[in-house]
Amino acid sequence: MKLISWNVNGYRAVLKKGFADFLKAEKPDILCLQETKVCEEQLTPADTFFPGYTPVWRCAERKGYSGVGVFFRQAPLSIKKGFGEDRFDNEGRTLWLEYPDFHLLNVYFPNGGQGPERIKYKLEFYEAFLKHIEKLRRTGKAVVFCGDVNTAHKEIDLARPKENEKNTGFLPVERAWIDKIVDKGWVDTFREFNKEPGQYTWWDYKTRARERNVGWRIDYFFVNKEKAPLLKGAFILPAVQGSDHCPLGIELSV
Repeated sequence: MKLISWNVNGYRAVLKKGFADFLKAEKPDILCLQETKVCEEQLTPADTFFPGYTPVWRCAERKGYSGVGVFFRQAPLSIKKGFGEDRFDNEGRTLWLEYPDFHLLNVYFPNGGQGPERIKYKLEFYEAFLKHIEKLRRTGKAVVFCGDVNTAHKEIDLARPKENEKNTGFLPVERAWIDKIVDKGWVDTFREFNKEPGQYTWWDYKTRARERNVGWRIDYFFVNKEKAPLLKGAFILPAVQGSDHCPLGIELSV
């Protein structure tokens, strides 16, 4: 199965920027979208009709904010819109699909850019989410989670690490959570296949950073290490335009 994740920075916006062509070209079995900024009732049937795909949406209580969506070919056994904690689920950040061989969580993790309270919320979300995936792991199925984690892990994962040491997205306390999940046996799938610098998934619009590849790798696919042999490939698609993030993906043998 080919799984792709993409923070689209507004689903209705990306529809006007070649989304249909992207879907037709890449042909993912499952496409996970973050920061959709839309609720299902705001979309027309034409907005979501792509032959062979079924969409599911989760929006925030606050309109035009956050939100995630999934397009899938094969129907999952179940779909849950959140992971059971209202103060996180109300922001429309998680879609959880269960398949016969794996759990897939599509997540738009909080951004810490609005001050100390949001950094605190982000770290609390991280911890609550970790408890949830550790519980799922005990089911014996593969657990895959993807999305915009809003943190670059190591210095190799952003173009200007020294300048950003005191900025959210590269704070030691944020990076420590990724250290923690890796220590617990969650595999950063892209780094299993590519150890090179200059591999980014987000570039600042305002400074036209994409033209100079001054970016950050803040979008990920992780899998529990005991199921890592199912992983057959991982990739980033930096040539795909339409958002300030680019898509990324994995190939999974399930």
